Amino acid sequence: MLSIIVQSVLALPASLTSRQSATIPSYVIDYAPLVWLYSTEQYMPGDIGAQLVNTWPETNFSIVAGVPTPLTLDNLNDLNTLTPSGGEIYLTSIDDITTNPVWLNGVKPDSTGKTDGASSCAIIVNDHGSGLVDAYYMYFYSFNLGNTVLGMVIGDHVGDWEHNMIRFQDGVPQAMWFSQHSFGEAFTYNAVEKQGQRPISYSAVGSHANYAITGTHDHTIPGLNLPFALLLEDHCDQGTLWDPTLSAYTYSYDPATAVFTPYVPGTPTNWLYYTGAWGDEQYPLSDPRQKEIFGISLTAKYQSGPTGPEDKQLNRTDVCPTGESCVVSPVLTARKT
Repeated sequence: MLSIIVQSVLALPASLTSRQSATIPSYVIDYAPLVWLYSTEQYMPGDIGAQLVNTWPETNFSIVAGVPTPLTLDNLNDLNTLTPSGGEIYLTSIDDITTNPVWLNGVKPDSTGKTDGASSCAIIVNDHGSGLVDAYYMYFYSFNLGNTVLGMVIGDHVGDWEHNMIRFQDGVPQAMWFSQHSFGEAFTYNAVEKQGQRPISYSAVGSHANYAITGTHDHTIPGLNLPFALLLEDHCDQGTLWDPTLSAYTYSYDPATAVFTPYVPGTPTNWLYYTGAWGDEQYPLSDPRQKEIFGISLTAKYQSGPTGPEDKQLNRTDVCPTGESCVVSPVLTARKT
């Protein structure tokens, strides 16, 4: 069994004091992840703002009244006050997604790694004080293609937010978190693959879950990459290289006030306070587009879109999200294929 480093080594100091700077720390960009997209990936990174052009807000499958016109990244948070009876708002595709409208495909990075014309990443920096800084690299995709189970694709949804987080101490990277579906994995910075000093993240085809190594990953058991196939598999390879920093919004985050501050004046910010979902609500079985395996809701072909960055625990004690057992492995584990 591989040895592990218990995350307490990298835990926060007892006193948390916000020390957000006026300019983004250079090391946050210098050590930012590079992302390998799968060689046959159809659903590339998407433009965050374009999602609002191609959707309308619904709750309980009805269009929400009183929505600002036009809906933009500057007023998206206004939707938080429009939810009747505390219901959740879903940014619902105007088009029937079974027709695969072209906007779901996103923008393929060019030869420099840039998603030209599409702002597809948000970098959020939380300075905890005492030299301890967490940088969140939030990746947006317009559509998530699920996994195939018993011959049926399950888990498709409009909108997809994934992320890496790097913990720095005095400007030196210590550990890196890879989000994978409902959980993920953490490794020391020294352990992960790199291009120069920049760590590598592999985006799984369709689901965009982030992995530290290429190849096949069984994620039937959350947080574990098994050396054999069970039921749910992700696949990664070195297809198209994406540099998310080239088309990113950048912000600091103050956990004491829950306030986001853009590093670049004029950058849209209010969208970060939106608490609803970035895609359709899971269709009921009465919808002819919907299918389930043995009538189990968790196996639905079309599932609800995700919430955004504000719901990704931006003030963690450990590298992993709060409430989960957290270990940081010093060794990459690979599955032989």
